[in-house]
Amino acid sequence: MANQYQEQKDKAYLQKIRTILAELPPFCGEYFRSLANKNLSVLTRYGYAVDLRGFFQFLTAELPIFTGRKVLSLTIDDLRKIRAQHIELYLEFVSLYEKDDAEIANHEKARKRKLSALRSFFKYYFKKEQLDANVAALVEMPKINEKAIVRLEPNEVATLLDRVESGEALTKQQKRYHQTTRTRDLAILTLFLGTGIRISELVGIDCGDIDFDNNAFVVTRKGGKQDILAFSDEVARALWEYAQLRENMTPLEGHERAFFLSMQNRRITARAVENLVKKYSGAAVPLKKITPHKLRSTYGTMLYQESKDIYLVADVLGHKDVNTTKKHYAAQSRDNKRTAARLIHLREDG
Repeated sequence: MANQYQEQKDKAYLQKIRTILAELPPFCGEYFRSLANKNLSVLTRYGYAVDLRGFFQFLTAELPIFTGRKVLSLTIDDLRKIRAQHIELYLEFVSLYEKDDAEIANHEKARKRKLSALRSFFKYYFKKEQLDANVAALVEMPKINEKAIVRLEPNEVATLLDRVESGEALTKQQKRYHQTTRTRDLAILTLFLGTGIRISELVGIDCGDIDFDNNAFVVTRKGGKQDILAFSDEVARALWEYAQLRENMTPLEGHERAFFLSMQNRRITARAVENLVKKYSGAAVPLKKITPHKLRSTYGTMLYQESKDIYLVADVLGHKDVNTTKKHYAAQSRDNKRTAARLIHLREDG
């Protein structure tokens, strides 16, 4: 059975893509059809559309060679006028600019994504022999400064779950709703910490996706691919307690299949989940800024420390490339190497 949440999300983003395409030069339609034929996820295609719209708006607003032109009037011939330095100017511009009286900043990761979109765009028309060169490929990718991975220690995990159960250290306002949401919130936090799933995977879970007989559930990964993950008895207990409450809830129309519901009986949103993680982690570990992704990192760290199997961690977390997993857990790998070095003694001291 297709995942209801994924279907609804894809439809919403497809409509957003069509709206943006109406603002882009007509020749761009061919490029976006090629992306769809490659089975690139709808969310990725939407990101490309947003980035390309920003690029064309920059061209007509900031570059003298396109002064007075409208975005919709641009053609492939205009694209041939773009040089690498123009793309560099664009990346410099988006690092900090004002829009609708608001200051917008794009750091290295965001600029890298925008350049990736432009590289794909220019590469397509270069391969179709409509451009003489892929000038975007001449622009160096912004260097990403690696940040220390924030995760919870085992004692902090226990404290966090205790806070969810007890409501201790919550504000007076937060405690007003704690008894109503406690069972659901405990199920959500336990599922994050016990399986390492992404926030999009969690909010997308439907009632029929959970198999309590085999302690397993279906998740819809990035790109819409479905996978089956197992969970422990501890996770099963938290999910089962919430499932009993869920049976007596009456979801709003269109949200009947959603497993996790908001207080308004709609499918819970990613923003709501982020807020509840922030609420409980602020009460449990105030010195660390914990997000759902950091709970995922916590799970990955614990699994790697117990298994020492980076391929197992990559498989369970749904990483397509194990190098992504290695990058995130390289610190543990180095610690293991240091431990191995200390275990071997070639000669006795003395």
